[in-house]
Amino acid sequence: MKKLPIILFVLGCLLFAYACSDDGNDEQKMKATTRPAEGSEEGGGSDTTLATETGALPIVTFYSIDEEDTVEVTPGESQTAQAPLLITLKANVGNPDNYNYVCEWKIWNTNDEGSENKPLVTRYEEETTYTLTKSGGYGIKLYVTFSLNGDTIEYESEQITVVISESKLTCPEGFSPNGDSINDQYRITAQSIVKLDAKFFNRWGKNIHRTTLETAERVEGEPNKLILWDGKVGGKVVSDGVYLLYLDAQGSDGIKYKIKKAISVLKQFRENEDTGDSGGGSGS
Repeated sequence: MKKLPIILFVLGCLLFAYACSDDGNDEQKMKATTRPAEGSEEGGGSDTTLATETGALPIVTFYSIDEEDTVEVTPGESQTAQAPLLITLKANVGNPDNYNYVCEWKIWNTNDEGSENKPLVTRYEEETTYTLTKSGGYGIKLYVTFSLNGDTIEYESEQITVVISESKLTCPEGFSPNGDSINDQYRITAQSIVKLDAKFFNRWGKNIHRTTLETAERVEGEPNKLILWDGKVGGKVVSDGVYLLYLDAQGSDGIKYKIKKAISVLKQFRENEDTGDSGGGSGS
């Protein structure tokens, strides 16, 4: 009779061990088949520990003219910039269990209702680039599907938002290329301009200088200022007088600019001299 309690005790231990083992298997199966999206309460938002788990840490980077620096935008964040804007999309997939996975990027116009389901762009690379050329808001999301031995994990990031500003373009009346470091170059204000072709002509109608958006320089510390001309032809400053500017441009909002303008070149003009002549313009 003394053996019966011992046998019952052993059987109880075995049943308890089996129950614990089964619970552990269920927990492991749940972990392998479900995955909270980054940014949900369970996912922990932007918790960087995701980098060491099966998931991703998507990021959008671009050079900002306004910031004069490289900007990084992560899920849940929004950033405003000017067009044309080359963005780089990086998935930063974390996959310690070596699942097979497929990345899918979607970019859509947030100004159009329901446009998330009709993206402008779909890409399947882990890292890719795209150029935004039209004003308005853009939503960006990363989707990753992980699979291994019948287990599937679906990852969806929070939305990353990039807003492209509307265009603006203004041209001054003239400049004074006299080497005093004040208004020495012909500068225009250009915001979100995606195309530009500027030509300067002398009084006889000869084209003496041309600048495009690709060849124009930006003024350091004034990101919206473009230098169209330094007043030189063949390395020498031109004579004082009136020159003609023909400028064709297009903004990110579709606005087309066609400007025909007389430009005064006044080498003798000095900012600190009261000459009563405003021909130096407002280019600086």
